[in-house]
Amino acid sequence: MQKNILCFGDSNTHGYNSKTGGRFDVNERWTKLLQKNLGDDYYIIEEGLSGRTTSFEDPVFEGLCGLNVIYPCMMSHEPLDLVIIMLGTNDTKDRFNANSFIIGKGLERLAQKTIDTHAAWRGAPNVLLIAPPPIHPDYAKTAVAGEMGDKCVERSRGLAKEFKDVADRLHCHFLDAGSIPGIEMYPYDWMHLSLESHKLLADELTKVMKEIL
Repeated sequence: MQKNILCFGDSNTHGYNSKTGGRFDVNERWTKLLQKNLGDDYYIIEEGLSGRTTSFEDPVFEGLCGLNVIYPCMMSHEPLDLVIIMLGTNDTKDRFNANSFIIGKGLERLAQKTIDTHAAWRGAPNVLLIAPPPIHPDYAKTAVAGEMGDKCVERSRGLAKEFKDVADRLHCHFLDAGSIPGIEMYPYDWMHLSLESHKLLADELTKVMKEIL
């Protein structure tokens, strides 16, 4: 039986290419590389949206609160065997004024709702929380500086610990993407995965899938 895996995230799941301002293609995005690695026994569902947050309503752009859309996303793709959530980078923006602990609370609300959407699961709930790699301080020299604000680096560096705590409390799987050897952000804005890092993430997740599915 084919296993359905929903990948719910932001621009790093959508595949934003900060070098071109466009999108990595199907031979480059980590979701598509994961599909290629796993083969036809698995179906990888891309649900990445640039700017998406865990649970915060964005006062500038509509439709970016993950908490508000996780239910319809899950139900439209059911039955699901695993949901991967990789969010948090956008939550570090100054306009949300949320430290790492509060962002972790937002993820906890989102993860709990994911678990509680019982009708979407084929069997028992199965959630993998991924802490995104932290933003590099040199972001401040790029065009995203005004969008992100002054405290995003500090906040992003605290996400792995908080997300691991959430995973432990809710009995979810956990991966710190920033700990994958060689993973890096593109130097064009220092907050989006490089081309090579998409492959590194896909390869790491391929190993993880075989342990949790």
